[in-house]
Amino acid sequence: MRRNNNPAGPRPEEQDHTDPLSRQLRSSLGLSRRPLVSLFIAAIIPLLLFGGWVAYITADQQREQARRRAFETVNQVAERIASEMDAQLQVVETLAASTALDDPSLQRFYTEAQRVKATHPLWETIELTDPSGTQLVNLLRPLGVRLGPTADRESFDEVIKTGQSAIGGIGPVGPISGKRLVAIRAPVVRQGQLIYVITVSFIPNAISEILAGAGVPNDWVGAVVDARGNFIARTLAQETELGRPAAPGLREAIQRAPAGFYVSPTLEGVEVEVVYRTLPKTGGWSVHLGVPSDALNTPVLRSVYILAGGGVASCLLALLLASLMARDIAQRRQTEAERASLALALSEERGAVAIEAAELGTWRWEVGRGKFFGSERCWTILNLPPGDISGPEGCVPVERFLEVIHEEDRDAIQAAAHRCLEDSSTMNVEVRVRRHDGSLNWIRATGRALDASAEGPPEIHGVIADIEPEKRAQAERLNLLRRLAEAQENEQRRIARELHDQIGQTVTGLSLGLKALEHKVDGGGAQEHVRWLQALTSEIGRDIHRAAADLRPTSLDDLGLRQALIAFTSDWGDRFGIKVDIQFVGVDDQLPPEVGTVVYRIVQEAFTNILKHASARNVSVVVERRSQRLRMIIEDDGAGFKPDTPAELAAGGGWRDGPPLGLSGARERLSLVGGTLEIESAPGKGTTLFIQIPLSHHEQKP
Repeated sequence: MRRNNNPAGPRPEEQDHTDPLSRQLRSSLGLSRRPLVSLFIAAIIPLLLFGGWVAYITADQQREQARRRAFETVNQVAERIASEMDAQLQVVETLAASTALDDPSLQRFYTEAQRVKATHPLWETIELTDPSGTQLVNLLRPLGVRLGPTADRESFDEVIKTGQSAIGGIGPVGPISGKRLVAIRAPVVRQGQLIYVITVSFIPNAISEILAGAGVPNDWVGAVVDARGNFIARTLAQETELGRPAAPGLREAIQRAPAGFYVSPTLEGVEVEVVYRTLPKTGGWSVHLGVPSDALNTPVLRSVYILAGGGVASCLLALLLASLMARDIAQRRQTEAERASLALALSEERGAVAIEAAELGTWRWEVGRGKFFGSERCWTILNLPPGDISGPEGCVPVERFLEVIHEEDRDAIQAAAHRCLEDSSTMNVEVRVRRHDGSLNWIRATGRALDASAEGPPEIHGVIADIEPEKRAQAERLNLLRRLAEAQENEQRRIARELHDQIGQTVTGLSLGLKALEHKVDGGGAQEHVRWLQALTSEIGRDIHRAAADLRPTSLDDLGLRQALIAFTSDWGDRFGIKVDIQFVGVDDQLPPEVGTVVYRIVQEAFTNILKHASARNVSVVVERRSQRLRMIIEDDGAGFKPDTPAELAAGGGWRDGPPLGLSGARERLSLVGGTLEIESAPGKGTTLFIQIPLSHHEQKP
């Protein structure tokens, strides 16, 4: 029987061999745990920091979103109020131009004002005041009743002083209405003299509805105030605060700037951050929207505390990683610098090739130092001799550069440069350069200002191009169009004269001969046949006279534009059974002949299109002259069309014979006298043409 070799356990040699292995394993496990714990802690700290940063960014974004919403709401409310007031002002100005005011009894005006007021429920009254401020008409009282002076003298005095329309603030309690009203005033001018002031007073409920409909939270405070800082509308306490002065902070902000941001307590004692904007053409009205400061800043402060705790915990890790990050950043910067340098060199090379191919010159204007730099092509275009160019970069003083610019264009190029610097907009200006022989050459200078944050004086970099061939082609085209128009008018005048003088006289002689023949022919069928020939001859004579008048009406040359248009519209309306209303404001017979011809032809073309396409029952024409500008409005109640796609009609599915050529012909005629044409139309809503012609560039004939 064998003995147990190791009855008491492992031998000492084996014990000594296994114990170090176990200790090494345990030591390795311990060493491996410490990096895991370090990595875990290093991962937790950035997560905490990231969480705090996300909380701060979220809170800050929410605050910025609230501010942006306040800005957008203010702009939206301001645009709606400005649009509403502009529409009301246009109605008042239209009422001021009414011919009913020419009646001394004012009964027609009183009736017309009642009709207009009935279409505007928020209007409280319409009043008519003489220049001294005494009310002549007030719809709240019968005509002829003694009324007394007008309220809100400040806006009234402004209209008397400037002769322009004005929008007043919230007025005092009216002696007749017994309410606080907003007044819109317009002057009534006849023959250059202000004879009345017409005023529309309305309850500011429409302003309150626009402010209330903006959809702002309940804890935000919105208000509309006039130039004096008095409340016109308010989201809180509207009834009690109407007409009262606003908080001092609001009035101080209005005096500082027309738009911006300020912090001020409300009348209820709540501190708010307020966004405001002054409304144009309202006499100084402004819209204010306040957001409570606590609602904006409390979440941000809370996130700042979280972020600070995460920042303290991450400082140790930042120290360990700083050296590695610095080394990595340095390597990246070097790589990016090399790439940027290569890209810049490639871009400059491509730009130089493109500029050279386009025959452009490059320039640089140091506005602060008064120096102008340019390439060789730039000096060639500017017609500056090489001796006038100093320095290796091709530099001349700005004064020398401006000397070659035509004296009438120097202010334009300097103003364009200043706008480019102030607004960071693109400079694009066309000016004339004087050559050595005294002739002028057109050039176009285009450029942009450097970033305002860049070091050094303000600079504008750009290119310059010779556009003389383009300008010459435009001038030749306009000259050709003008000559063609003159030739057409002369030819029509000659044909009309021949129709009237030769063929008309022949037809008249034929009619007289038939009349004499009637007495010589015996009774019976022959005499009836002669009478039929006489009627046919008279009809031919009338057709010839009408054709001659369409070609070139003698009234346009003999009586002037006013009488010619009256005769044409009256005859056209009788001929086709369409009611035509034509009005003249400030138009006399002193218009230049070319302007009168263009206006007459445009009316002819417009009436032709109305007859062919509009199926209208009523047409109105208004011709108005103000200072050195002639305005004309032609409106019909016909089928209308889409202005962006004029080949489509709402009724009828489109033009039967393609788009009318009258509109393009009218624009061509207007281009000869510097005029413009705008169209407003909608399917089923009729069409309105707005024509404007400047008279300052045309010689006035006595």
